[in-house]
Amino acid sequence: MAKSLKQKIKDGDVVVALRPSITISRDDLGRALDKGKYDLVYIDGQHSPFSDDQIVAICGAAESFGMQVQFRIPHTRNAYLIGRYLDLGLGGVLVPEVEVPGPAQEAVDFAYYAPVGKRSWGGAARFGLVQDGKALSQPQYVEYWNNTVIVSVQIESIKAVESAESLAVPGIDYLAWGPNDLGLDLKRNPDYKFKTTDECTKYVWDQVKGKGIKMGMAILTEPEERQKYLDMGMTMFQEAPRK
Repeated sequence: MAKSLKQKIKDGDVVVALRPSITISRDDLGRALDKGKYDLVYIDGQHSPFSDDQIVAICGAAESFGMQVQFRIPHTRNAYLIGRYLDLGLGGVLVPEVEVPGPAQEAVDFAYYAPVGKRSWGGAARFGLVQDGKALSQPQYVEYWNNTVIVSVQIESIKAVESAESLAVPGIDYLAWGPNDLGLDLKRNPDYKFKTTDECTKYVWDQVKGKGIKMGMAILTEPEERQKYLDMGMTMFQEAPRK
């Protein structure tokens, strides 16, 4: 049996997400996926416009190629809407700008079904609901989903760096790194003990690597750029469609 994406992340396998425009057509998505070795599709709802219909369309297209779509939700405070977003066909979520455990726990609560979380039941477009031409029963789908959904929170500030260990709540698959906003926060706080985002990354990895949680880069990287991040404990990467 092929290893699931969630298991790949847990095992520390290198996982690469294709990051296209949400408006990409199914045919163009297929061509983009053929140009590299990708494990999932990633779309950004924090800094890019989107509609429910666009999410449903790209999720349906990705699922036809056997791919989950992970979505960065618009704001930390939108974590309560995670179940709603997942009902549109997403296979994962990323919560931006998390600094304290509350939003991380909220992400878990609304991403997983009981007994892990408290996601509400419903949504005809849900990822993996229909398999081999037949809809899974509720018990079947709950088990499948709780072993499939990808949940991540993004570290983008000094406060998040200092509290990273507490963000690794059970159910979070990996901590995503936002070096751009973190870099701005370091400039606002020149007396902080770390001067670079790389130093922050190494510090956090030392705190969480024994907790079974992984780390990933939440900005685009090219394959030749990744070794230094791999050395820091990163195993999740994003890549733009190749021309």
